Amino acid sequence: MADYNLIIILGATASGKTRLAVQVAGQLNGEVISADSRQVFRKMNIGTGKDLHEYKINNKIIPHHLIDILDPGERYHVDAFKNDFYHAFETIKSKNKWPILCGGTGMYIHSLLQNQPYTAIPINDALRSELLSFEKDQLVELLSNYPEAHTAHADRSSRKRLIRAIEIAAYLKNHDIKEKITPEIRPVIFGLKNQIEITRAKILSRLDQRLENGMIEEVESLIAGGVPKDILVFYGLEYKFITNYLDGLLNYQELKSALGIAICQYAKRQNTFFRKMEKDQVNIHWLDASFPAQALTQQITDKIYSKV
Repeated sequence: MADYNLIIILGATASGKTRLAVQVAGQLNGEVISADSRQVFRKMNIGTGKDLHEYKINNKIIPHHLIDILDPGERYHVDAFKNDFYHAFETIKSKNKWPILCGGTGMYIHSLLQNQPYTAIPINDALRSELLSFEKDQLVELLSNYPEAHTAHADRSSRKRLIRAIEIAAYLKNHDIKEKITPEIRPVIFGLKNQIEITRAKILSRLDQRLENGMIEEVESLIAGGVPKDILVFYGLEYKFITNYLDGLLNYQELKSALGIAICQYAKRQNTFFRKMEKDQVNIHWLDASFPAQALTQQITDKIYSKV
């Protein structure tokens, strides 16, 4: 018997996470839970890299969860992900199958591994609008006016995170947080890592394929379907840059160049976040993403059932 009840496969964009998760699911009789903040939205297939064809292995469709569950324009946040994850986790376990969480949204994965009750605190649009013009040092000063018990958690590294910290502190001033009872998870975590040059080549090649496969047309369709541009740009780099292209702010070559650079920078930030998780005592077993998926699957199964 394995000591674990959840397999997590994480990695930066274009590392081959989905392909590996599907291989592992096929080998171990599992189902995949997506940990991607954008793939929850319908009609956003190419830009979010859903690659749904990858969920078919040996003429069998591997069941997947938390993909295509919301319409574009709707909101999704960490606490909603946690609720949806636990529901999918228990559903899969009730079938005596392996839950395999797969994705690159480190914040979502980390929220499951750490006790973070504040993810349940709702967004305060009025407060956010009020703080939008504040400089970082002003936000730090404002945060210092709240009790330390409500700000000890705060990440002061950016304006965005400071605003969220103030939002949390303001909420706690008048509300209590009730502890949620959630299913116990005993995860084993695997990370895929490539050399920087290989990651960059994969990102640029995949970008070319997605542009050829209609990514620009997908964005045009979303806009024509009523998704406001100011919301669309928050759904990721692809939607932001293509919206700028459609508005005439970039030509096609500028779009390809700028978007390629931005995605490579994003992959670097993902890996930085994974290192932060390790500093928070999250044990990640790193795998060489250049190895064949079958070899990586064997490494994962060996680890899961090892008594060491």
